[in-house]
Amino acid sequence: MTDLKGSFVALITPFEKKSLEIDEEKLRELVNWQIEAGTDGIVAVGTTGESATLSKTEHRRVLEIVIHETKKRVPIIAGTGSNATREAVSLTEFAKEHGADFGLAISPYYNKPTQDGIVAHYSKIAEVGLPTILYNVPSRTGRNVEAATTLELASNPNLIGIKEASGDLAQIRKICEKKPDNFVVLSGEDAQTLEIIKMGGVGAIGVIQNEIPAEMKKMIDFALAGKFEKAEKINAKFADLMGLNFADNNPIDVKWALAAMGKIDYAVRLPLTQPSATNKVKIRDELVKLGLA
Repeated sequence: MTDLKGSFVALITPFEKKSLEIDEEKLRELVNWQIEAGTDGIVAVGTTGESATLSKTEHRRVLEIVIHETKKRVPIIAGTGSNATREAVSLTEFAKEHGADFGLAISPYYNKPTQDGIVAHYSKIAEVGLPTILYNVPSRTGRNVEAATTLELASNPNLIGIKEASGDLAQIRKICEKKPDNFVVLSGEDAQTLEIIKMGGVGAIGVIQNEIPAEMKKMIDFALAGKFEKAEKINAKFADLMGLNFADNNPIDVKWALAAMGKIDYAVRLPLTQPSATNKVKIRDELVKLGLA
């Protein structure tokens, strides 16, 4: 599996309601539902997968389950990021050994390295040999991966793309215009996916795919084919749901929506809690309006 184009789901990690242990049965069900709906690939143990509250053992277990259940039907992108370079390298080695097709490594968070430090961090991950996607989300990491830094890293053959969630369309446009042909740009901001594809992006790793995988697959396929009017119609239909997924924080709201849809039991680990009472009503009303709950 080497195709990195289309609609990829940033998969949630379901927990059992009382014990808050990983709900392995529900996880397998979600994997199969995504594949049956046409999702082009699955991202396991990313931010939406609550990697921040999983132990190292649990992180690896979720990845094992997703790889086993997928059975090579679609590519697996393994969340392998950490703010400690040694840990990111270790997770990348594990993902490679267990059959993941790609790694997805968030830029180091909390310790806020310089741009040179970011280059050194990713260069060390690249030595593992697993094709890896950079992940830029400065709202969570506290440090932007600048366009010049991304373009420098793009020359490394094992760093094959970027999930861009900076929200800075001018920065993303610069990357799309100056990147090598074999380096891909994926939207990491659901509301900007269409704009990023118009700039030269080849798809998205999204939260909204958890709820509407088939519809997002269709929208992104239309956009990649240049049928933007059709893509924009789908995008407009689900724009409010995209926003509600971040009303409190991701993955609080998308998990609440999936529970309302009957896909999982609602459960997150502290310090995450439930959506606000107001947002619960808004999410449910939007799902009812869309015929999803």
